[in-house]
Amino acid sequence: MVDYGTDQLLLDIADYVVGYQVKSRDAVKTARYAIMDSMGCALLALNFPECTKLLGPVVPGVTVRCGAHVIGTEYDVDPVTAAHNLATAIRWLDYNDAWLASEWVHPSDVIGAIVPLAEYLSRVRLERSLPSLTMRDVIVATIKAYEILGILALENSLNQIGVDHVLMTRVAVTAVCTHMLGGGRREVVSAVSQAFADGAGLRCFRHYPNNGTRKGWAAGDAASRGVWLALTTMRGEMGYRLVLSAPVWGFNDVFYRRAHLSVKRDFAEYVIENTLFKVAFPAEFHAQTAVEAAFRLHPQVVHRVDEVHHVTIHTTRGAVRCIDKTGPLTNPADRDHCLQYAVAVALLYGTLTAEHYEEAVAADPRIDELRRRMHVVENPQYSADYLDPDRRSVTNAVQVHFADRTSTSKVEVEYPLGHRRRRLECFPALEKKLLAALGTRMPPLRAGRVFELCLDPQRFDAMAVPDFVELFSPAPSPFILPPMRGGVDFKPQGARAGAPALGYGGYEVGNEDDSDEAPGIEYPGLGRGGAR
Repeated sequence: MVDYGTDQLLLDIADYVVGYQVKSRDAVKTARYAIMDSMGCALLALNFPECTKLLGPVVPGVTVRCGAHVIGTEYDVDPVTAAHNLATAIRWLDYNDAWLASEWVHPSDVIGAIVPLAEYLSRVRLERSLPSLTMRDVIVATIKAYEILGILALENSLNQIGVDHVLMTRVAVTAVCTHMLGGGRREVVSAVSQAFADGAGLRCFRHYPNNGTRKGWAAGDAASRGVWLALTTMRGEMGYRLVLSAPVWGFNDVFYRRAHLSVKRDFAEYVIENTLFKVAFPAEFHAQTAVEAAFRLHPQVVHRVDEVHHVTIHTTRGAVRCIDKTGPLTNPADRDHCLQYAVAVALLYGTLTAEHYEEAVAADPRIDELRRRMHVVENPQYSADYLDPDRRSVTNAVQVHFADRTSTSKVEVEYPLGHRRRRLECFPALEKKLLAALGTRMPPLRAGRVFELCLDPQRFDAMAVPDFVELFSPAPSPFILPPMRGGVDFKPQGARAGAPALGYGGYEVGNEDDSDEAPGIEYPGLGRGGAR
């Protein structure tokens, strides 16, 4: 697409979204885990009233005919509201994945928009007797949205100019959602120009003295705005083709003082393959390896807390700027972005969960006492490796010094568990995280069945999006209920001789020889289901 009257970055994004074919098996596998992990994060967040009070229709009681469900709830809302709700739930506990570069972003924020829009489109298509979108479509859209978001973050630091990174989330969501709605290159260019025209908001709510819960729903705000811009563009709204480069009033002049947004890497599948998962505990990602190091030191420190003289944390420049905090911490959103708080809890308790950021644990006087004795020091080599595209390490080292002049060893962790270099450990741990999350919202048997289905790549990819969403609904799906009576041997009264037995809901029970049929959802004692 050659158009000299349009900013080149808009053209590059449109060409990628519309024309690029995903080829990497690693990218597809990682995207599948990213989607499952995001659903688990959202389910965990539903256990916290501060999150759930933000969910549901903006005006209570409003209903829609063809909308989208909010994962894990009874809400059936329009896709814009659903995007806000799901992205907020995914992000709420700071337990979803991250991408650390010049800008710090959370790629799975985009999943909060893609899944609801895919469900909405599927319901519209099914109403018109057209096939539903499948989870394979969601995977492809996720890979492309991750790539746009992450590549923009590689070289462009919005935090350096005091504004928030969710602008990049909005751009990525707008691009892929416009294409999902049927938009071509022209429509994607127009929609993305609108996303840049929105500009960038302040990030003051992420830092002292304004730390607050807005950081939990800022991604939801960006995701829903992206869906709205995509829908509006597809109704024929015009775009602004020189939104970046226009003198004085364009994005570059306003936010970058006439410097251009830098994109030095072609859009492909790099970001999804290298995304950083938060596997074992919720904490801002710059702190992940520091917490791992503190876990190792816990047995040496827990019985000598009163003897601690000081704790030294060697870290990156990004961590110093983002999560090095002293003084009072006023709420959970403040605490989960404090390096010293996370390390103190890990040293004292040997574990770290979302509940450790709540008031009950924060009242432990030992935590603030340890925080006062911590020294955070930037290590220049750690900072250099952090930005090295071939390493992308997030190194931290922790050492505890006691009053008798003895000390622990200096424990250094270079790559967190969620890093690409530790995928063999990471994926099984993500599976455990998902199963634990399912267990907080449904009975063990149902949780186990949903878990098994999610871990089957063929069934996962072929599943209709509404069926995927229904797996997490509060009311059990008919495909995962036990048979009402008689199991596979039940036949309706009056059935002809030789008629096939029926599973739950009247679906014929398949057999192991039906290898040419599209696989349905099968469990012991159930019929063969599949997308409805």
